[in-house]
Amino acid sequence: MLHISFFNMKYSAIKSTLFILFLSYGFAVNGQDLRWHLLKNGGIEWTVKKDGKHTDQIEMSGKQISAIITYGADEKGYLVLKRKLVFPMLRIIPNDTRGSLIRDFDQPVPAVVMNGAAVKEQPAAFSINGSVKARTEIGERGSISLSRELFPSVDKPAFIEHSVFKNRGSKPVEIVVPEFDKTDSTKQNKGVYGTYLLNTKIYGAGKFILKPGEERIYAVVYSARKIADQPYTFSSEYESLKRRNFIREITQELVLKTPDDTLDQMFSFAKIRASESIFDTKNGLMHGPGGGSYYAAIWANDQAEYMNPFFPFLGNAAGNESAKNSFRLFAKYMNKDYKAIPSSIIAEGTDIWNGAGDRGDMAMIAYGASRFALAYADTVEARNLWPLIEWCLEFSRRKKSADGVIASDSDELEGRFPAGKINLSTNTLAYGALISASDLAAALGDKATAVNLRKEAAELRSAIEKYFGANVQGYNTYRYYDGNDKLRSWIGMPLVMGIYDRKEQTSKALLSDYLWTKDGMLSESGSKTFWDRSLLYAVRGLFNAGITDTTMKYLKYYTSKRLLGEHVPYAVEAWPEGDQRHLSAESGLYCRAITEGLFGIEPKGFKSFILRPYLPKGWKKMSLNHIKAFNDDFGIAVSDVNGKIRIIIEQESGKRQEINWDGKQAVEINLY
Repeated sequence: MLHISFFNMKYSAIKSTLFILFLSYGFAVNGQDLRWHLLKNGGIEWTVKKDGKHTDQIEMSGKQISAIITYGADEKGYLVLKRKLVFPMLRIIPNDTRGSLIRDFDQPVPAVVMNGAAVKEQPAAFSINGSVKARTEIGERGSISLSRELFPSVDKPAFIEHSVFKNRGSKPVEIVVPEFDKTDSTKQNKGVYGTYLLNTKIYGAGKFILKPGEERIYAVVYSARKIADQPYTFSSEYESLKRRNFIREITQELVLKTPDDTLDQMFSFAKIRASESIFDTKNGLMHGPGGGSYYAAIWANDQAEYMNPFFPFLGNAAGNESAKNSFRLFAKYMNKDYKAIPSSIIAEGTDIWNGAGDRGDMAMIAYGASRFALAYADTVEARNLWPLIEWCLEFSRRKKSADGVIASDSDELEGRFPAGKINLSTNTLAYGALISASDLAAALGDKATAVNLRKEAAELRSAIEKYFGANVQGYNTYRYYDGNDKLRSWIGMPLVMGIYDRKEQTSKALLSDYLWTKDGMLSESGSKTFWDRSLLYAVRGLFNAGITDTTMKYLKYYTSKRLLGEHVPYAVEAWPEGDQRHLSAESGLYCRAITEGLFGIEPKGFKSFILRPYLPKGWKKMSLNHIKAFNDDFGIAVSDVNGKIRIIIEQESGKRQEINWDGKQAVEINLY
């Protein structure tokens, strides 16, 4: 029984109290009336009801293609399936940020005929686990099943629909799969490489008698190529095997195990989305955000800041290579006059976008490169990256004001919300960059530089407190810029960088109804706009600050909504902008909310890191296994043993460390 007195409580306080109670008493999952459920063997499923009209979108990618698929059931229960296919290396004119060949393949191919009648699919269920599957039961009592699997090719510019008929009944049926092979062409003067050919083809056509217990496979393949390239014959079974192998590889590395299966599954899915969106361009592998707009290009925030520090932990070879490649591309724009490195390098690395000026990009790059170098743990690569890090830090020094804080033209929201001439995000990123650069210098044997950078970081931290520390809407937290009087979601950034001076009030502000809503965290109090990236940064910072139990309740609510709600199964970019696109770097930030947030891992050297694994209330244990950072393969197991925290570090070599942690100061781990 709950007894709540609302006497003399403000309306906003009532709303916040109700929401916290809502989370605390477990209504966050059941109360959402979630559409999807977890599958025992991995993945999620939506069982379609007869009156279950609903459609959703998901993005999936391979090295030569990205597919945004709309799927679901209409008001009569019939299958809805639309395909927006992006071919990032088939560049169009103008060859700018959005210069990828994109086509909608909405027109259905000729229908399969069964016993003389066209098959009309009324899906019984959809499932997702690295691909989208639709299961349909046809005929008397569902005697014939049709399983459809949709996925992009791992390494070719093609999207595959692999379908299997199975006769579960007692009578044979006749199936006719129609012949279909259609090619359209683009105009020669519209393509950077001339004319492009877009092909839709049915594989496995013919007339068949399907006996009881038998299966029959056919496939529809959507592909594109340059006119000079020869056509390719696809095998949907082989393409499916390659996709499954890729998913298996990602799933088996950096494995999260907690008492909460929903968190574990969301983390597993986030690894997939974060890793699949890597494109094989003429300037090397380039991780790209996606979303129908951002391909064959890199950004200082999405790639350098968000994704690159994560890839060494996962150990994905393509991810690590794309990270090294992105820093190489950014480094090309260093100059003696210290003019800003562009925010984005686009069009397969051949052009730039710099439409918002300096967004704090140098702080983003220095922070990301330092963290990547430490976790990647390769001395040669670290020395290659050091000139870029040093250049970016010097750029920031030259932007310091009389108050000791760093100016920038905008922030990563690029003017969507006011940021003044000096903003909190740029400064906290620069502070984090100085800390990690100091650690990197020490790892490279340059102790004098390490000491100087650490001193510089302390001075900037003091300046951040003096300049940004303020009372905003009743909370002693941070103003985002001079003159700011509304709470902003990015006030969680100091917590991420280890600045805890205002953690109590900042945490209350972040989780107040001024910013937190049932749909996401508002970018600014009073607005309707939310961006998941700032929410995931806030969660990471709150975990770092030791505000574990409350933060976990909010993270579980958010995770259930994104994984099992109405738009699944990944973190999203924003709303209303982009209509909650599945940009890939947001999934990387979800992973980092666990690795660097819940577990509190912070690289300090090539073989060392600090750890703050605050175990949530009610959890007896949690673990991360097959961590590939620091040129190793190791696991972290955290458990509650008679009310005390025990940490076990186990390396693939068999070496084992056991630490009894007091739950206060971060513990330093050295791998041997």
